[in-house]
Amino acid sequence: MTSQPPPPPPGYLRVNVQGNRLLTMITPSVQVNGYPVPMRFGPNVVPMPPGVHTVSAHAQWMWRYGQASQQVQLAPGQTVDVFYAAPVLTFMSGAMGFTKQRVPGMLAFVLLLVVLLLVVIGLPVAVILATA
Repeated sequence: MTSQPPPPPPGYLRVNVQGNRLLTMITPSVQVNGYPVPMRFGPNVVPMPPGVHTVSAHAQWMWRYGQASQQVQLAPGQTVDVFYAAPVLTFMSGAMGFTKQRVPGMLAFVLLLVVLLLVVIGLPVAVILATA
């Protein structure tokens, strides 16, 4: 009777959840092949069998937002980095890839803050100037 060859060594999926609890307040949910995997901000190493895997992530507040996914090919003993960035605004999709991602919606968020500041500061100044 012949013995079975040993299984190949696992590959490692390093999921880098960008951001931090202080700024985003919501830790994104990550799934690998549709199964939830506990994550925290920063790098998270998940041993996986070699092959093709799908990594997906989203954030959840009052609704699900920031969806993004990436297919990953793992070889035995290989470590593959995947980066996920949740969006700043909840009506946008997230960003996922093999390199550090830009935070989606940052420009729209800054423009929104500038407009809000102009209204909050500009209206009282306009009223003061009009009455003077």
